Amino acid sequence: MPVVVADASPINYLIQIDAIELLPKLFERIVISAAVQAELTHRSAPAGVRAWMAKGVQWLEVRPNADGGSAVPTSLDVGERTTIELADLLNADLILMDDRDGVAFARAQGFAVTGTLGVLDLAAQRGLIDLIEAFTRLKATTFHYRQGLLDALLAQHAERKK
Repeated sequence: MPVVVADASPINYLIQIDAIELLPKLFERIVISAAVQAELTHRSAPAGVRAWMAKGVQWLEVRPNADGGSAVPTSLDVGERTTIELADLLNADLILMDDRDGVAFARAQGFAVTGTLGVLDLAAQRGLIDLIEAFTRLKATTFHYRQGLLDALLAQHAERKK
C-alpha cells in the first residue's frame, strides 16, 4: 500500500466540493501531521471542513509533528513543513499539497507531489468523477489556480474521452 501524506489544502477543498471520498478510493489511506489536523479543525476553517474532521474516518491517520530539526525552510507554513517532514520520516510515495513553494521544495527533495487538481484529474481518469463538474464546484470556492493549468487538464480530459 503506498504511503500518501497530505497537507491541509487538498483535504480542505475536496471536502468543500463534496469529493473527499475520492481519497480512499485512490490511495486507501492518507496520513496527516498534527499541525495539518489543527489547521483543518481551527475555527477559521470552513464549518463544513471542521464538521467533517470531527466525524473522523478510518482511512485518515494523524501522526505527531516531526521534531523539526530538518532542512525544510521556515518560509513554508507549519502545515507544509510538517507534511514534508512526515513524508520524509515515512518515506512517502506521494505528497498531496497545493502550495507552490512547498511543492517546489518537496519535489527538489525527490518526492512525487500532486495537488487538488491532480487528485481530481486522476479520479476522472479512473471514471470516479466528472472533471468538468468537479472543476466548476472548485471554482466556487477560494481555491487559487492558474487558468492555463485548468485549461490544459480539461483539454487532456477531452482528448482521453475521444
